Amino acid sequence: MLAVEYGEDIIVVDCGVQFPNEDMPGVDLIIPDISYLLERSERVRAILITHGHEDHIGALPFVLSQLDVPVFAPRLAQGL
Repeated sequence: MLAVEYGEDIIVVDCGVQFPNEDMPGVDLIIPDISYLLERSERVRAILITHGHEDHIGALPFVLSQLDVPVFAPRLAQGL
């Protein structure tokens, strides 16, 4: 996940999950910390998805449950 700030606007590029290391038993996914975005939610304009791999879209359900922003993605990624 990359947050690009320009003036008063924030665009998020990709919204993926990470996978745990072997020394993290019981952990299935690592979800990005979006507290910075939540504190500035009125400035977040959109999420831009580059492609449909899980490390780029896997956290979307978690993030979109907390941020009400449009998502722009290629057609294939939209279908996932």
